[in-house]
Amino acid sequence: MNESGNITGFIDGTSAEKAIFFVGIGGIGMSAIARYFHSKGIPVFGYDKTESALTKQLIKEGIQITYSDEVSAIPSNIGLVVYTPAIKENMVLDYFRSHNYQVVKRSDVLQAISATSFNICVGGTHGKTTISAMIAHILRHSGFGCNAFLGGIASNYGTNFWSSANDVCVIEADEYDRSFLKLSPDIAIISAMDADHLDIYGDEATMQQAFVDFGNKIKEGGMLVAKFGLKKISEIEAINKISYSLGNEAATVFASSIKIVEGGYQFDVFFQNKIIPNVSLKVGGMHNVENAVAAIIVANELKIDTEKIRDAVAGFNGVKRRFEYIIPMKEGNAGGYIYPVFIDDYAHHPEELKMLLKSARTLFPQRKITVIFQPHLFTRTTDFRNEFAASLSLADAILLLPIYPAREQPIEGVTSKIIFDKIDTDNKLMVTKEGLLDWAKEEAKKRDKDFGEVIITAGAGDIDALVLPLKEIFQQAIN
Repeated sequence: MNESGNITGFIDGTSAEKAIFFVGIGGIGMSAIARYFHSKGIPVFGYDKTESALTKQLIKEGIQITYSDEVSAIPSNIGLVVYTPAIKENMVLDYFRSHNYQVVKRSDVLQAISATSFNICVGGTHGKTTISAMIAHILRHSGFGCNAFLGGIASNYGTNFWSSANDVCVIEADEYDRSFLKLSPDIAIISAMDADHLDIYGDEATMQQAFVDFGNKIKEGGMLVAKFGLKKISEIEAINKISYSLGNEAATVFASSIKIVEGGYQFDVFFQNKIIPNVSLKVGGMHNVENAVAAIIVANELKIDTEKIRDAVAGFNGVKRRFEYIIPMKEGNAGGYIYPVFIDDYAHHPEELKMLLKSARTLFPQRKITVIFQPHLFTRTTDFRNEFAASLSLADAILLLPIYPAREQPIEGVTSKIIFDKIDTDNKLMVTKEGLLDWAKEEAKKRDKDFGEVIITAGAGDIDALVLPLKEIFQQAIN
């Protein structure tokens, strides 16, 4: 193994003459670390199976990427190879392993980067991307400063990574492959522990134990911030525990006096010894008020001025594909609203879907809600078929795309139809991607243009590639 390829050498600059190669660089977590090393002036190369908006942006920033698995495309000066566990069998990865390169997981690199820093680590089966982005934004906006490693693109900055002279890291702590157990939090946030990634954990109890283990990684004198009511939090040994909630006064910190204002919210945050009144959040989704409470707790713990916290939250523009308004609500000439509101969201777990649809219903109680959902992974689809159907049934109309396989091979008998058959409404349709666009063109011709519905695209696969074509179809119907 090449000693000049050790991770620490790339972090401290002693291996600067060597390059780093990322296998699966188009992954959201991988790209953040690639950007970190690129910002330090280290040559960064990468491979991904397909081109995406993110890989195109990385290339614009000066990172070289290949979509070919031919080994001839691999540079000769590679000192370290980083891969994501989402990559299974791959010729590029096999080449590096068989030729004695140092090959490490993404989690190993994050562990090394954060070994000596003050770490704010945000975990949870859902909510972690928005909470980590909110925290990082508050720290940046207020002048406190941080190094941010996010699992989504922060809309304020158009990136999932930024650096600061302040040696504080905000890290989205990924439970997949138990990656978060390599982190050492000073502050840990746990937003949810719903059953997921059963292909890794086997059952819900084992997965929840991993979150307990994550909580027990908190450094001495550190703090745990956990959503009120989560199971097994009592098993975490941290002395300083704070619970947060959307409106439950039994929590240590909670939101109150919540008002809907122009597709966003205004609310007060109650601590045990203080109140932060009139907090404005322009991001949709009631669950994001709860996410904001968690972020505000962290900022308060870091002694950031209350007015700076309030200003930062008011200026937070959200995260791409997290209740993202593609076509926002606009007032129409007849006192109604121009059709339609179009929202895109990354929701790929039944609980996320349920929160997404309930939030849309709260914001737009008089509108028809149509959800277009792309299931993600064969294992997740079969494990949660009943839960997916129940969540989707909250919508007025459902369009279901084929399963996005990601890293998995097909499972016999597992298709979107196993969800479709259990959805409790007749207003449902199974469509291909091409069929979806045909549906949109036909539906757009006959819609009421003054007061229309809410259309939501949801899923963690490649459904995002359909967002722009759908937007264009809907906007043409308005004009």
